Amino acid sequence: MTFAELKLYPELLQSISDAGYTEPSPIQESVIPAILDGKDVMAAAQTGTGKTAGFTLPVLQLLAKGESAKSNQVRVLVLTPTRELAAQVADNIAKYAKYLKISSYMVCGGVKINPQMLRLRRGVDILVATPGRLLDLMSQNAVKFPELSCLVLDEADRMLDMGFLPDIKRIMQKLPPKRQTLLFSATFSKEITQLSLQFLNNPVSVSVAPANSTADTIKQWVHPVDKKQKSKLLSYLIGHYQWQQVLIFVRTKRGANKLAYDLDKSGIQAAAIHGNKSQGARNRVLKEFKDGQLQALVATDIAARGLDIHQLPHVVNFDLPNVAEDYVHRIGRTGRAGAKGEAVSLVSADEVDNLSAVENLIKTKLKRILIDDFEPLHTVPETHLKSVKKKKPHKKKLARQTDNEKQGASKSGTKKAVFGKKGKSGTGAGGKNDRGKNTKKDSNKPSTRTVKSAQARTSSTTRSEKGAVRRNKIT
Repeated sequence: MTFAELKLYPELLQSISDAGYTEPSPIQESVIPAILDGKDVMAAAQTGTGKTAGFTLPVLQLLAKGESAKSNQVRVLVLTPTRELAAQVADNIAKYAKYLKISSYMVCGGVKINPQMLRLRRGVDILVATPGRLLDLMSQNAVKFPELSCLVLDEADRMLDMGFLPDIKRIMQKLPPKRQTLLFSATFSKEITQLSLQFLNNPVSVSVAPANSTADTIKQWVHPVDKKQKSKLLSYLIGHYQWQQVLIFVRTKRGANKLAYDLDKSGIQAAAIHGNKSQGARNRVLKEFKDGQLQALVATDIAARGLDIHQLPHVVNFDLPNVAEDYVHRIGRTGRAGAKGEAVSLVSADEVDNLSAVENLIKTKLKRILIDDFEPLHTVPETHLKSVKKKKPHKKKLARQTDNEKQGASKSGTKKAVFGKKGKSGTGAGGKNDRGKNTKKDSNKPSTRTVKSAQARTSSTTRSEKGAVRRNKIT
């Protein structure tokens, strides 16, 4: 299939050609027609498979049919969890819209808000924003949404995570209920899927790869090592294999700063990027890394979903993530758009639970490779993939099934004794049997009441006779 077969405008086809793309990716083939039809979409695909173009191209085409946004108005809102991802999406929108008269703008924290407020006065067709800064602008009436026709949540699993949910709900309350909503992400947990359904109307669900899977183009393995030796092992790997560009993930901001310092001290040009850095500093470091001025970039998970580095060859998990899904996003920075990449994880003994969680998420046991002189004193325990067990029916469900089977057996002619009270279902006088017919009293058979009376008289007589015998013996 070609992009022309997706019925995109000539202006969009020209910008796609300028970008060097010849045919749509599987996710683009699936979602572009649905979005052009005005349907809500919830799409899951591996990182680096073209999700951004998947929603940008059809949204641009839909906007091209209408009028430009009025002052302080927005026609399409794209929400992203990080500043880096917002910048990446904004760049893509500008690239694909260059032959159309459609305006776009990005707002995020870390920079002054006044220039953003001034730009919004002219109106913006597509606004890319992080939730926090958008709420600040909304509180000052700098942006309004009466004309909004479409909402896009990029990296929806993180956007709908509990940390972002209150902000998302506050924003949703200000948006028109009649709109198109698009959710895109590399991962969707069951809880997030259920939660997201409250924001969509009869969505088209698209998944072009197994949930939480990684690209086949990424080679993955693990180096078991003691925690104290991680920094030295990383320096050895970069120098021995002559890695010229490597993205390294750590858990904490402090850890990022320390590792960048250690690498730089060992002769490897490195810098850290995390939430405490100003937006200007983050942009500068990222540009230096892309231009090849930096050999190593140390990042927290803030960069896992926003960095788009052309043909990045190596990703290293210096620390395994606390949330297994973040592993998919981290290593998704390499092996993008069909390119090959390598993902290396340095794992210490205290991270075995994290390793197990990652392996069970991606349903793959990662190969372990020991490096000479770095064998761990504290062995990393073996991990095992969990087998998928069939769910047992609930007890109440089993009880209902048993009752239904009994009713079916009764209807098929199976006779069962049913005992009931007088006058009701049962075999008592005046009652009905299990077939609903009146029963007749057998005159030759004594009733239960008659038998009990006879037994009582017999018992009384026996006691009288025994009493007489005792009196005779006494006298």
